[in-house]
Amino acid sequence: MSTPDRLAESSIEGCGPLDIRIMQTGDVALALDWAAAEGWNPGLSDAALFHAVDPGGFFVAVEEEAPVGVVSVVRYGADFAFLGFFMVRPDRRGRGIGRALWRHALAERPAATVGLDGVVAQQEAYQRSGFVLAHRNIRYSGAAAVLDGPIAGVRPVAAGDFPVLAGLDTAAFGAARPAFLAGWLQAPGHAALVVEAEGGGLAGFGVLRPCRTGFKIAPLFADTPEAASRLLAALIARAGIGAVVMIDVPEPNVAARTLAETAGLSPVFETARMYRGPAPQLPLDRIFGLTSFELG
Repeated sequence: MSTPDRLAESSIEGCGPLDIRIMQTGDVALALDWAAAEGWNPGLSDAALFHAVDPGGFFVAVEEEAPVGVVSVVRYGADFAFLGFFMVRPDRRGRGIGRALWRHALAERPAATVGLDGVVAQQEAYQRSGFVLAHRNIRYSGAAAVLDGPIAGVRPVAAGDFPVLAGLDTAAFGAARPAFLAGWLQAPGHAALVVEAEGGGLAGFGVLRPCRTGFKIAPLFADTPEAASRLLAALIARAGIGAVVMIDVPEPNVAARTLAETAGLSPVFETARMYRGPAPQLPLDRIFGLTSFELG
């Protein structure tokens, strides 16, 4: 575990000495409160779940014993990391705190490839740091409608499904993360479902994640639009018809956007998936909903 960095007062305009240290679980809870204030609508089980993935990958900047900024660079193995939770307290913005956090976190958690989902306002800054656009993501939200058709072949995840689900997640994310996936599938309140393929085996899986407002369907991975449609209908049924539901869709997957709109959801904002270093080649036609803007 690294020791806090003490930055000279003169290096941060309008700030006292700034410590950057590794977050504790309580700091992650505060970061989630800040994320909620920004409209990101975090999940109800996120604090302990996120921190457990990589306890050394979450950083908080502290000025005069008060948190003023946060960022995470969560590593999945030695070669792949994902950057998220990049926020500075609104009253301390424009003073270089974010830049100091950014440099510290990336130096502390080096990886050959670092991904992120960047909000529109920050995408040019990320490009100046060497991040390259891979594709846009669109968040759809609304009171979900009933999808036509039966929900045959959809059931809860069973213990024996995990090796297949881990393979689907690795392909869709670009790196293996079995510990994260195991926690995600079993987190309090999460409902994880699989859809069976006609010829045997599994054609996809999805998770319904309770959030501060409504639910997110995160992820939704499926081999075909038909399999994704059955999963989406079953997950919406778990939420309750009329519940507020959100899903983050890769913009190039036209079938996924059509499916979200058919479910009565509308675009509300977008991010950009960007990478510094070699970008993974993702099967976007099988990604109908992303897992998390914070952890990838």
